[in-house]
Amino acid sequence: MSTPLRFEQALENLQAVVKKLESGDVSLEDALKQFEEGVKLSRQCQSYLSEAEKRVEILTQSKGDSEIALKPFDPAQSE
Repeated sequence: MSTPLRFEQALENLQAVVKKLESGDVSLEDALKQFEEGVKLSRQCQSYLSEAEKRVEILTQSKGDSEIALKPFDPAQSE
């Protein structure tokens, strides 16, 4: 099993896939493979962004006395 890419690397790879597909210089078979890879990368990036958004929400929830309530983020509990 391969190590998941960091968000920045996944986004960079996704941009490369889009550029290759937009060039039109790929066979149908290669285009389908690239599209499949692009979907996988897009989902991975969306997952990272969703987790980041949830972490920001947790960090900015107020206790009512203008203190920020900090608590650890557990991705398993967010689903």
